Amino acid sequence: MHRFVRPQLLLRDSKQPLLPTAGQLCTNHKSVVSSVRGYVVLPPTNDEEEKAMLHRMMRVDHAGEYGANRIYAGQMAVLGHTQISPLIQEMWDQEKQHLRKFNEILAENRVRPTLLLPLWNIAGFALGAGSALLGKEGAMACTVAVEESISEHYNCQIRTLMEKDPEKYTELLQLIKEFRDDEMEHHDTGLEHDAESVSLNYCHDRMSCMNYNIKIQILPFYVFLTHDASLLQVPGYQLMKAIIQAGCKAAICVSESL
Repeated sequence: MHRFVRPQLLLRDSKQPLLPTAGQLCTNHKSVVSSVRGYVVLPPTNDEEEKAMLHRMMRVDHAGEYGANRIYAGQMAVLGHTQISPLIQEMWDQEKQHLRKFNEILAENRVRPTLLLPLWNIAGFALGAGSALLGKEGAMACTVAVEESISEHYNCQIRTLMEKDPEKYTELLQLIKEFRDDEMEHHDTGLEHDAESVSLNYCHDRMSCMNYNIKIQILPFYVFLTHDASLLQVPGYQLMKAIIQAGCKAAICVSESL
């Protein structure tokens, strides 16, 4: 009785198999899974109220990370060929990891994502591109405002879970704390790179040279500045931060339920 030997395809002038063996495939699969799935995260529950709470948390966290990704995408679209681009890309890469994790959590636990993702897709990119049109200072000011809002939101979730049952939610708390720390690192990075030096006069000069329709599409949260010059006397950083964080709070509220 002849024993079947699985043939191996070799690269030309190489002893390395073109296709992995079954053992190699299993090993590679385990390494990929372990690098992506670091937590089970959501504990099983039969309590409908608790389930609804966890689903709201994951829905809004996913929406926040999705929006953050779109903001960095918009910033890179404008500043992708400048000296600040490697720093923005580094922060964006971390946000991509956050989003991948929440995508996994939503899929595994059958959590419906917010219905407003198409809106956050456009709004996030517009915010990122619009802030980047002010230069690196504008992009960093936007980063500080957004990351501070997300960090505060994560802290609220941490307090809620700690008050309920810290042992039951150990893995979820670990995940949220890890992501919170990443957001705070981005916040501090923005401050270190001149976020507080942003000038809205620069924004006004750039916008005055743009077609009005383009202003509406790219800079929706800045358009009103061109109709009230007195607002430009307010320090750029404080005004920009207040506007962005008001938008973030509104986005968090509606994303929890919709």
